[in-house]
Amino acid sequence: MSQARPPRILVSNDDGYFSEGLRALVEAVSPLGEVWVVAPDREQSATSHAISLHRPLRIQEIRERWYAVDGTPADSAYLAINHILREDRPQLMVSGINHGPNLADDVMYSGTVAAAMEGALLGIPAIAFSLVSRAPFDFGPAARFARSLVASALSRPLPPRMLLNVNIPGGVEPDGYAITRLGRHTYGYAVSEKIDPRGRKYYWIGGNEYEHEDIPGSDCNAVHRENRASVTPLHLDLTDAHRMTDLAGWALDGFQRFSPDGG
Repeated sequence: MSQARPPRILVSNDDGYFSEGLRALVEAVSPLGEVWVVAPDREQSATSHAISLHRPLRIQEIRERWYAVDGTPADSAYLAINHILREDRPQLMVSGINHGPNLADDVMYSGTVAAAMEGALLGIPAIAFSLVSRAPFDFGPAARFARSLVASALSRPLPPRMLLNVNIPGGVEPDGYAITRLGRHTYGYAVSEKIDPRGRKYYWIGGNEYEHEDIPGSDCNAVHRENRASVTPLHLDLTDAHRMTDLAGWALDGFQRFSPDGG
């Protein structure tokens, strides 16, 4: 009697196919299935969900089931699912482990989350993993948590557009995890103005003065206040249903408002 084939797991990231966090994630999930890696050929942090529509992309086979793409994290996920693995799509996609946090508003900028989000958009359940730490990075606790969560995910039917954002605190062995909502935080709003050797101004944006709001049940609180991993389910529909109701009360001079179904 033939044995059931192990589940196929796609791994990507935004730190590049060579990154320590990606290798730690691959090692963690390899006992759980057949692992394929398709990741950017260079560091692509904070590229968000950019895709390359105005230039060709190149794929380099690094070794068996391990590929580098000269594009963004979203490009990597797209090519993996629609080209490299198109005849036998993965059961699960994982992204990371990111070298740094992806909490709260970070998900809007994160390439790590964007790779997983592209997988979810294409119908593959996906999980993004990030280590909330600065160098030097110890990926051991994050990798152990990733293995446990992925094993649980693979043991059950999953909705095809499932997207989870996971952050694991650095420097500690977390005693558990919490199912959380996105919090709110800021790194400051600094703009540093400099002068180049030819006398022209240039600017560095993005601050380093971290603060987060104390929001019970948020990912920031779970990681920073409770030293626990946060697991935040995200959805791809950005529609603000409450605002739709409010907008229905607006009067636009000279225009009639119709219902969404055309009535």
